[in-house]
Amino acid sequence: MTSGVRKDMQTRRFWRRVATQSFAGVGFMAVLAGLYDVIEPNAISKIHLPLSLIVLIAAFIYGLIRAWPRPVEEHYTAPNTTIRVVVGDLFARGTNLVVGACDTFDTATPHIIQKNSVQGQLLEKVYQNDHVKLDDDIAQALANVAPIEVLSKPGKTLRYPIGTVAAIRDHRTHYFCVAYTVMNEHNQAEGTPDRLWKSLLSLWDSVQLHANGDALSIPVIGGGQSRMSHILPAQDSIRFIILSFIFASRRSRVCESLDIIVRPEDAERVDMPELQAFLTSLKPS
Repeated sequence: MTSGVRKDMQTRRFWRRVATQSFAGVGFMAVLAGLYDVIEPNAISKIHLPLSLIVLIAAFIYGLIRAWPRPVEEHYTAPNTTIRVVVGDLFARGTNLVVGACDTFDTATPHIIQKNSVQGQLLEKVYQNDHVKLDDDIAQALANVAPIEVLSKPGKTLRYPIGTVAAIRDHRTHYFCVAYTVMNEHNQAEGTPDRLWKSLLSLWDSVQLHANGDALSIPVIGGGQSRMSHILPAQDSIRFIILSFIFASRRSRVCESLDIIVRPEDAERVDMPELQAFLTSLKPS
């Protein structure tokens, strides 16, 4: 049993699914028992206790099988790509990564950017807290992009259009820093579903241009400092990512696979079976 399955089995959601599927199993077997009683009257009444035990055990096994955690994954032939929803650490994937950013591409932690955010982890885990190196790489990536405004605030002051992508590289890994929130003069970031959608479409264009079709991992975007979790919870954010990726891929293949990474602490709020059904529904009929 993998650690991921073990974690799923420790959640209340898993056992609610077991209970729901078990009750469905009881109902199905009750119908079968009723039909059998019509064919063989009084046969069931002679074996109440054993039959009840058999029904309960069989229903529980059925519920366990139906609710057992499975990988959330779908492969598409047109385009030839795979989408997965995975609980884990974004920076342990060994793939190209997406990093959400504000439109000023601030990097300073902890007063402007939270240390536990994806940007903060990029600075710590990839750049070993070297702000200067990260800022230089971002500036180089944005050299051909004209800023649209100059702000008066602590930190960076140049504002870029929503959807701007700074594609930076460390060794063989590409990091796609996409601006999907607006930073105000108080260094408060704010996002909206419209901005996120526009940013995702720009992101896929940049991935097509720079990543050579290699696998890509993306976090669940919209929580934390973006202040979007109340209007775009994790489940809806994942659907946004999936839909935008599918639409872009149907126009032109983006990459061989997209892994959407859910943080372990957010897994309880994500309905994996529903996402699997959503992925399956997007396959051409």
